[in-house]
Amino acid sequence: MLCGLCTITAYGNHPDSAFIFSYTSGKSSDGLHFAWSIDQTNWHPIGPDFSYIQSDYGRWGSEKRMVTPVLFPGADGQWHCLWSLNETDGTFAHAASKDLIYWGRQSYPVVMTNKNCLSPKVAFNKEKKEYIISWLSKNSTETIACYTTTKDFKSYSETKNIPLSEYKNTRSTIVINGKTQIGSINKVGWKVIDGLIKTQQLTTYKKQLWSETTETEKDRFANLKPVNAKFSLDVSKSKKISTTLVGIFFEDLNYAADGGLYAELVQNRDFEYKISDTKGRDASWTSTKAWTLKGENATLTIDSIAPIHPNNPHYAKLSIAKVGAALVNEGFDGIVMKAGEKYDFSLFARIPEGKAGKLLVRLVDKNGTIYGETTTPNMTTNWRNYKSVITAKKSVVDAHLEIIPQTTATIHLDLISLFPQKTFKEHKNGLRADLAQTLADLQPKFMRFPGGCVAHGDGIANIYNWKNTIGPLEARTPMRNIWGYHQTVGLGYFEYFQFSEDMGAEPLPVIAAGVPCQNSSVGGPGQQGGIPMCDMDNYVQDILDLVEYANGAVTTKWGKKRAEAGHPKPFNLKYVGIGNEDLITDIFEERFTMIFKAMKEKHPEITVIGTVGPNFEGTDYQEGWDIASKLGVPMVDEHYYQSPAWFIYNQEYYDQYDRSKSKVYLGEYAAHLPGRPNNIETALAEALYLTSVERNGDVVSMASYAPLLAKDKHTQWNPDLIYFNNTEVRPTVGYEVQKLYGENAGDQYIPTEISLSNNQENVKNRIAISVVRDTKSNDLIVKMVNMLPVTVNASVALKDGNFGNSETIKTVLKGTPNDKNAKPVVSKGIATELNSVSLPAYSFTVYRINQSID
Repeated sequence: MLCGLCTITAYGNHPDSAFIFSYTSGKSSDGLHFAWSIDQTNWHPIGPDFSYIQSDYGRWGSEKRMVTPVLFPGADGQWHCLWSLNETDGTFAHAASKDLIYWGRQSYPVVMTNKNCLSPKVAFNKEKKEYIISWLSKNSTETIACYTTTKDFKSYSETKNIPLSEYKNTRSTIVINGKTQIGSINKVGWKVIDGLIKTQQLTTYKKQLWSETTETEKDRFANLKPVNAKFSLDVSKSKKISTTLVGIFFEDLNYAADGGLYAELVQNRDFEYKISDTKGRDASWTSTKAWTLKGENATLTIDSIAPIHPNNPHYAKLSIAKVGAALVNEGFDGIVMKAGEKYDFSLFARIPEGKAGKLLVRLVDKNGTIYGETTTPNMTTNWRNYKSVITAKKSVVDAHLEIIPQTTATIHLDLISLFPQKTFKEHKNGLRADLAQTLADLQPKFMRFPGGCVAHGDGIANIYNWKNTIGPLEARTPMRNIWGYHQTVGLGYFEYFQFSEDMGAEPLPVIAAGVPCQNSSVGGPGQQGGIPMCDMDNYVQDILDLVEYANGAVTTKWGKKRAEAGHPKPFNLKYVGIGNEDLITDIFEERFTMIFKAMKEKHPEITVIGTVGPNFEGTDYQEGWDIASKLGVPMVDEHYYQSPAWFIYNQEYYDQYDRSKSKVYLGEYAAHLPGRPNNIETALAEALYLTSVERNGDVVSMASYAPLLAKDKHTQWNPDLIYFNNTEVRPTVGYEVQKLYGENAGDQYIPTEISLSNNQENVKNRIAISVVRDTKSNDLIVKMVNMLPVTVNASVALKDGNFGNSETIKTVLKGTPNDKNAKPVVSKGIATELNSVSLPAYSFTVYRINQSID
């Protein structure tokens, strides 16, 4: 299939050596390019826009720049590349490579304070065996030259100034395809150039292959006839596979928590919203967001002199000169109430000045129609928690909450809350019942929380701290969400553990590895550092305390806190994830290693899950796996969002894995098409790929689609598994695939021989089968995917036996590729149907056979 890819280099009379020119445009997300020449006059770009390494410094997108790179051979036999990052920061970047193709870890030494670092260049002192790195630093009035030295590109000498005249620009200027480029020229053996060319060609070919979509299948499969398929099951070669294979990954993204799964109906209940939550993008995002004062002879201010708790410093201060004014909350896009149902209202209040009195609390629509009301007892001068119940008179989808003081006084209010009593499993401070049930219906074998990027946060100060999310609501510490809004953390670690237990899912908390998100926008662009090493002992102890909180006896410090929350019985925590698709640097490795060794020593019973970056290949992936192998990390977390065709053509991905190394948690994956729909095409690509995941269930222990939830009008990422608003829950086609895998999980995999009447590669790759056995029920489960535009006429048979007349449940999910609303159709039958079964075009078919297999 790859013949013809190497035509550029497929001639025997090539030179022994030639010149390479390395350069970049300096634009956002651009990387290092190469061109080659025999005579340094005629240059041939490789690509020409193909990047062999890209800078990972700075936030997503525009900040990730590679400026004025310099490439040079080092004394250690490796190639080294230095580059400037921007016009503001006093740091440059370094990376090294043995072959110019695979590049190791990037580092960003800070060599200037409040100054920039431009056009770095390098020289080597043979006597001292050290590199001398010099650069320019410019501002509006002056330009200076500076230098530092290093022997290993890990530690650097103190930065010193040099006369500007001593800085000589060693870069070359050449013209490539009519454009002037500035970069470095080096002489190399032709083998190096040949490797660069072949890498670019192979990558380009793969991208072309992986860009296939159903929109182009009319030509690709123009003359395709229905395909005959024979599937022969060999029970004698059955193997054990993971019993926790398919689960869910919850992250507070797209308003998945507050305003979503968390059933609280009052927005900004504690007056803790801040403009910084949105990084200044929403000027209305203040302590009074979602609140208004209606009426006259009253004022509303926000105070923080004497709060309920230091962790929630802000509260509302109402000055009421005449009864009638109302403090109004709009809820999250309105408040929904159902006729006849009861709602728990609560708040903290006091009257420091004025007459004692009550609060009238009611729910009204925009026309003033009252749908329910209650009153509180007389308020006192001290903070006190008042609780009451409101019964909805009628159903309403856009109500708002009114609090009307019945006295003239100064009144302080905080933590104003309204919950439906019908939460999931009727827990207090619970979850929205319909959303939670939709998740539980997936029958997940585990639940990962509190997120991906949310877990390691936007800068060190924003790293998610589980201890801030437990205990009384007024004592919890709200925080800015990395996705640009606010987290009350009312849905905290206790609630996550409780929800996992309610669903019968293993809890899987993910903790930052002592470093923030590599795309952080605060604390220095990019992953410039981690928690200071002097604070890491305390950070490690926090993680050890988490295990005690989940599993410790009620006599322990943290086990007691769990019991005080209403759960004396341990949560039986077995897994802890450390890190989330991090940039693998020396800073990361030092902190991850410290955490892992402490967990291994104190809690060997806990499976620690490491991280290998955000992609299925590349530096972070390789470096992460190297760390896992070196330390003996029992499991690693892999992430990749790819096109449907990637999933089609990479079904052997895990077949190649070394079974003696770490197990795999496929923590985030989804098939992405242009426009990011969730439709039959993406869902079937995921179903197809999951057949290979089940086949490799001895090495892949867990897998979870991501993201999980998205609220209408607040969606920041597509596609998602479930979309919702205040009244509707809309599972996607992808959800139906996940549900079928959750409902039809097994603990044994049965190999299957496949024989097709058409063995074209692109036909074979679009037909898949997975057969598993649930030894608890003795059910045999056959999953078959047809991603072709024609029917597949299949026969499924046991290699040494037959199914007999056992009862079966057959489920078929099918539709046109762009169908976003397809639903599975369930029917009953007998197992002999498998002797001749028609798999419709673009379909996922599941048979569950109720019988024992000898």
